[in-house]
This record gives sequence, C-alpha cells and structure tokens, in this order.
Amino acid sequence: MAKTLRIGTRDSALAMWQAKTVQSQLAAHGIASELVPVKSLGDLKLDQPLYELGVTGVFTKTLDLALLAGEIDLAVHSYKDVPTVLAKGLSTAAVLKRASTADVLVHKSPDFTTSGLQIATSSLRRKAQWLAKYPEHQLVDIRGNVQTRLEKLANNSWGGAIFAAAGLARLDLLPENAMRLDWMVPAPAQGAMVVVAQSAHTVLLEELSVLNDFQTALCTQIEREFLNELEGGCTAPIGALCTTTQDQLHFIGVLHSLDGKQHIETNTFVPLDQAPGYGRKMAQKILSQGGKALMAEIKKALS
Repeated sequence: MAKTLRIGTRDSALAMWQAKTVQSQLAAHGIASELVPVKSLGDLKLDQPLYELGVTGVFTKTLDLALLAGEIDLAVHSYKDVPTVLAKGLSTAAVLKRASTADVLVHKSPDFTTSGLQIATSSLRRKAQWLAKYPEHQLVDIRGNVQTRLEKLANNSWGGAIFAAAGLARLDLLPENAMRLDWMVPAPAQGAMVVVAQSAHTVLLEELSVLNDFQTALCTQIEREFLNELEGGCTAPIGALCTTTQDQLHFIGVLHSLDGKQHIETNTFVPLDQAPGYGRKMAQKILSQGGKALMAEIKKALS
C-alpha cells in the first residue's frame, strides 16, 4: 500500500486552508495524505514587528526543521513567507496556480484621506508604499493571523488595515467594500503557495510535481531572484510583480526608503525567452541607479 504523506503546516486558519487545498489536489491524483499542524516562531512572537525578530523565515523555520528531521514529508507555505534561499537539503517541489496578487485596504469609512489617519500593517513594504502616497498618515504595527488582525482593526480607532486579497478571499473574509490597491506593488510571490520537500527524496519530488503551475513558478522565481539580489539578507521595502503572455514578460520591481520618500522602480516588457535570470538583471539595474546606497541606509536604520 502506498505511503500516506505527512503534510506539515502552520496551524492558523489560512495555513490550514492552504494545506487542505494541497491535500485535496493530491487526492485528485490518487495520493493519500494527512495534516501535521505546528506553531512557528512568527505565530508565537506577536509582540514585535516581523523585521525586529532577527530571524529569516520566521514562519517557515519550524517546518524546515521538521522536514529535515523526517517528521513530515512535505511542507506547505505562503510563498512570500519563504526565504529566497531554502535551507540546505530542501527543494521546491511545486508552486500552485497563483491567486490574486493584490493588496487591499479594509477600512471603516470611505473617507480615508484625513491627515493623521492611522493605517495598520506590519509590512515595511506596505508602510513605505502607503507613506509615499499618503505622507500625512500614521502607520501602526499590527500582528497576528487574518482573523486576529480583523478583530484588532474593529476594536481600535484606526482608519483601516492593509491585507493580501488572496488571504482574505481564501477564508471568505474579504469585505465587499475593501479597496483594491492597484497602485501598490505586491511582495515577491504574493498570492502563491509553495510545496517544499527534502532534496534527496527525488521520487517524492517527482510525485509532487503534478501540482506545479508552470507560469506561476516562472513568475515567482523571477520575483524572488529580484528580492534575493537586492536584499542581501536584509528585510526591506521591496515589491515585485511578474506576469506573462504567450510570448512576452512584464516585470515591475520597486525599492522604497523606509519613510516612502525615495523610491527606485523598473517597469519593463521583454520577450519571454529573456526570462532566465531576468529578476537578477532588474535588481542589478535598481542597485546601479541608487539602490545600493538606499539599501545601505535601510540596513543601518534597521540594525
């Protein structure tokens, strides 16, 4: 009898939804599995902004260790939470078809332009891009799972909070009046789910590849290359979005200062055959146009 695969996942409602989606897709291919929920450091330490935790992969490290110890066979993550360099011994098995890449503002009033209005987010990227557009606003930190952050928004005087549209939609919690922030460049790999397994388990990696969506895998790889080349191990306000047509690739990449007052952006269209290494190439372009000095300022400010 075939082995029942053990799927490692964080135990938040969104993470469980994602793991169950993978489980369902595996079942459709005749592959049996069971869920193994765990708590990550990012779920346990809610009293600090993520960038202050000083640990790369605060939402993935616990599952990485479980994979390497053989306690689970595969792990399911929101791809945007995964470090751009996987832990030694681990490989990407599949990237599932992407949902919405958009950020949305869940707000209490249609008039959110008031000077001094407080907007909640724990993301340096969202803070910087919001301040670039609304410098008169105040940004406040908010941590916790999706439901917790919605409750905090309801119980505070903040004007709104910024969420990933995909996370809210997956839990059927996207308000009808949520404002889609089309001008905000998303986090690299936002809206995508990834499956990770041990590199040595080649038969399992081949088995899991049936879940892979080629277009999503290609675009998220380019976005993550861009992030890796820019950040150098430092959390920073970096956004990236890659989309493709039949023969063309469109890439938007942006680096902001922490206060949103400075930004360097690239927005290009190229033939699809230029995709290999394109994210790294665009990051080098950003670095050469002042990004290297800006990244040094960001690292200094966050150290």
